[in-house]
Amino acid sequence: MRYYVLVMKCNLCPRGCNVYRSGKTGFCKTDNITVSRISKHMWEEPCISGDRGSGTVFFAGCNLHCRFCQNYDISAVPHGAELTVERLADVMLYLQDLNAANVNLVTPSHFADKIAKSIALVKHRLHIPVVYNTGSYEKAEVLRTLEGLVDVYLPDLKFYGKSVSLKYASAEDYFDVAVQAILEMRRQQPIDVFDDEGYIKHGVIVRHLVLPANTEDSKRIMDWIANTDKSLYVSVMCQYFAARRDDKYPELNRTLYRREYQNVLDYFENSGLYNGYCQDYSSATRDYLPDFNEAELNKLLNDIPHYTM
Repeated sequence: MRYYVLVMKCNLCPRGCNVYRSGKTGFCKTDNITVSRISKHMWEEPCISGDRGSGTVFFAGCNLHCRFCQNYDISAVPHGAELTVERLADVMLYLQDLNAANVNLVTPSHFADKIAKSIALVKHRLHIPVVYNTGSYEKAEVLRTLEGLVDVYLPDLKFYGKSVSLKYASAEDYFDVAVQAILEMRRQQPIDVFDDEGYIKHGVIVRHLVLPANTEDSKRIMDWIANTDKSLYVSVMCQYFAARRDDKYPELNRTLYRREYQNVLDYFENSGLYNGYCQDYSSATRDYLPDFNEAELNKLLNDIPHYTM
C-alpha cells in the first residue's frame, strides 16, 4: 500500500502565490520557519519592552518587501536558522525563562500556520503574553486561527492611498486588506489590559511609521483609526531613515523632517485620539537596528533546551 504526502499550494497571505513551498518559494522567499534573531529587545513601546525587555523572535522573509524596509538584510534575502514547529515552541519557553516581558513574534505573517501550531504546543506553559508583530498584510481568516493563542496584536498600518502602497510595497490593496485584519485583531482582543508594572497583557496597539513627503497619507490613517475606535492605542513613529538608496523614489533617501512628524502628531491629537505613543526625533538612526548574526544565532540555538521533548 502506498501513501503520499499532501503538500498544499500556499495562499496563506493576500499575495496568493499558489506555489508549493517545498523546494519553491513565493513572494516571501521562504519555505520552512526561518528565524534570524532571538533576543531581548529594549526599544519597543514602553508597555512592550519596559525594563525587562521584549523577547523577540525575528522571522526572515516578508510578504510586503517595502522599499524602505529597515530590516532589509533579512527580508529581501532571507537568512537565518530553519526551525521546526517544536523548536520554535522551545524558543518561546526559553524567552520566558529569560524573564522577558513577552514573546514578540516579528514579521510572522508568512509562517502564521506553523506559528499557530508552535504556540498551541506551549500555551499552557506560557505565563507571559504572546505578541503578534505584523505588517498587517494578512488574511482575516488566517488571523482567526490564532484566536486564543495571541494575547497582544501589534499591527502596522503603513499606507492609506493605493498609489502609495503600490509604489512602496507593490500592494495596491494594502489598506483595504490591513484594516480588515486590524478589525479582526480588535474583535479577538477588544479590551486593552495592563498589569501593575505597566506591561500590556491583552489588546491591540496600531503602529504607524511616518514617511518623508507622505504626511497627508499619515493623516488619512489617523482619520480611519479615529472613526473606527478612538480608544485604540496608536504608536506614531519617526524612526524612519534611508536604509538603502532608492533611485526611483528619491523622497525615501532622506530622514523625516521634524515639522513633518510634528504635523502628524498635532493631527493625531486634533482627531480625538487619546491613547498612544510617540518617539524622540533621535530615534531615526541605525543604532537601534538589531544585529542579525548567524553565528551567534546558531550558538544560541545549540544552548536552548529542548523543552518540548
